[in-house]
Amino acid sequence: MKAGKIKVGLIQTSVEDDKARHVQKTLERVREAASRGAKLICLQELFASPYFCQVEDASLFDLAEPIPGPTSSAVSAVAKELGVSIVVPLFEKRAPGVYHNSLIVVGPDGESLGLYRKMHIPDDPLFYEKYYFTPGDLGFKTFQTPEAKVGPLICWDQWYPEAARLTALRGAELLVYPTAIGWHPGEKEEYGASQLSAWQTIQRSHAIANGVFVVSVNRVGHEGPTDGGLQFWGHSFVADPFGVVLAEAGEGEETLVVELDLSRQEYVRRNWPFYRDRRIDAYGDITSRFIDRG
Repeated sequence: MKAGKIKVGLIQTSVEDDKARHVQKTLERVREAASRGAKLICLQELFASPYFCQVEDASLFDLAEPIPGPTSSAVSAVAKELGVSIVVPLFEKRAPGVYHNSLIVVGPDGESLGLYRKMHIPDDPLFYEKYYFTPGDLGFKTFQTPEAKVGPLICWDQWYPEAARLTALRGAELLVYPTAIGWHPGEKEEYGASQLSAWQTIQRSHAIANGVFVVSVNRVGHEGPTDGGLQFWGHSFVADPFGVVLAEAGEGEETLVVELDLSRQEYVRRNWPFYRDRRIDAYGDITSRFIDRG
């Protein structure tokens, strides 16, 4: 595909408890982004429901859906109506007792271009994802949309340079990171700025090291008990292959539409030829858990 300019939409919202109402709210934001010229639109991680992984509760598995299912079908219908591609993160029910944190990329005809399942699953206070999600078993993927080749990854995946590299090596022009990340309110004053900076820095580094655009979409708002829970920090952003932040949202609901010049990838890679100089003959140990020998 000849490199050109495309517009990407990022849908950053707070999340309502009423799933059906929230899905419709998100689809209205999709229509807004499309009306502003976006042809590739990205939703946030587990977009259809509150971030339920703050507790371990077996009844919350009821939030999961098969793929295809009601939510994916509703988004696919809007993609076809508007003639856009959409990155759609979902809580996937694969089989009884087998659930994934997943996404599909929907094309402008409403068809699924492919499925990705989150590979890295965290287990931290208020992020008890290992209770809910089986680790992904499809590997790292890219999907060709009419606009660009998209490499989807999900939230905790964004901290791993191996995930970014392997996805980029499959030809991704954009790494897309649907995300649900925020502060423990009691930590925000002391650590908030540095946590947010680290989150953005690691993703910008993936853009630079791989010569790709990075699109990161986070949610906003407080979820959980008023005296605790999580404050999702938003700050969805797009970085170019040089790591330059082209646009960044704040900490409220926002629909970003950002124009990308895909020819930027060729320009940056010619001047920073990291792929040319990789020592692939020397990287075998990267598959070790830890290198104990000297």
